[in-house]
Amino acid sequence: MNIKKIFSISLVIFISFLAIFNNSFVYGQEENEGLIPDEVQGNSQEEARDETLEATIQKILEEKQIKPMGSEDFQLYQKLELLVTRGLFKDQRITVESGDLPMANLIKYKIGDRVIVNFSKDFEGNDNFYITDYVRRSALLWLFVIFVIAAVAIGRWQGATSLVGMAISFLVIFKFILPKIYAGSDPVQIAILGSLVIIPATFFLSHGVNKKTGIAVVGTLISLIITGILASVFVEASKLTGFASEEAGFLQAYKPGVINIKGLLLAGIIIGVLGVLDDITISQSAIVQQLKIANPKLKAGELYRRAMTVGRDHIASMVNTLILVYTGAVLPLLLLFIDNPHPFSEVVNYEIIADEVVRTLVGSTGLILAVPITTIIAAFVVSQKRK
Repeated sequence: MNIKKIFSISLVIFISFLAIFNNSFVYGQEENEGLIPDEVQGNSQEEARDETLEATIQKILEEKQIKPMGSEDFQLYQKLELLVTRGLFKDQRITVESGDLPMANLIKYKIGDRVIVNFSKDFEGNDNFYITDYVRRSALLWLFVIFVIAAVAIGRWQGATSLVGMAISFLVIFKFILPKIYAGSDPVQIAILGSLVIIPATFFLSHGVNKKTGIAVVGTLISLIITGILASVFVEASKLTGFASEEAGFLQAYKPGVINIKGLLLAGIIIGVLGVLDDITISQSAIVQQLKIANPKLKAGELYRRAMTVGRDHIASMVNTLILVYTGAVLPLLLLFIDNPHPFSEVVNYEIIADEVVRTLVGSTGLILAVPITTIIAAFVVSQKRK
């Protein structure tokens, strides 16, 4: 595959992803517009009550150390001039103060920074602007471009089709799984139904329509069912409620009684394991197939024993990888327990910790079981004589 063809495939995939994300963004905008009364949308700036803007910092009008009211420590104060690039005040210049109130994590802004600005009016009708975050879309877009080019340039056609599979996974998650769960459907059932679409689509697009991939799909489905059963049993046995995270509390407050938070925890475990099962099941299926090609006289039992020699190494590395991935995800949480006066037996009993322990151990167990399950199926299938 030449460079021109690689670039063309990358461009098509990139445009497809932009179309998907743009449709989601427009849909969100239309929803928000529907929440704002027509008379407010049509009124002047003075009558608007709340708006999220995007702006670029043009000037630093003032910068000094001050001691805000109610604080005993000095902190950085900045008075900034911003040019609004999106929103109600587009192309207008506004002045924003940063650091005039006590803050624990104060950011020093620079000229050229693109930021999110919240606009509101106080009870006296005065305009209030304050910076809430940075605009990060450009960095994310460039990272995505690099990812697409690397996947297609190195993976060639297989890398391109795997990106299409990834796009299908995103569509299933954002257009089916999340809306259904948000509407009150059972999260576990929805996650399983979504997986039944994601698994064959991503596997066959990434690895081709062949015997190796078919075996991996079957092995993945069986392993996923076992993982779901284990997760359900031990979430119940551990008396986990699913409310260990702040996000779960917000969901319950926003839609009380509609979303099954415990089911959401189970669905998260299932979808999380699904992403790693691909690697294990395809590898074991391919190993068995290659062993059979190398020595057609090998029977199913011998194929299984030889493939499991590699599979055990795979298990050891994959479990270690999964543990480190989960640890990295909750590293800020784990730091809170360094030099903690409470004993380990008490700390591990907290739901916020037990949640991650169950997630990690159930996921790791499902991955371990996927190795012998897929290897047995592959050894049996490839050892069958062709008619």
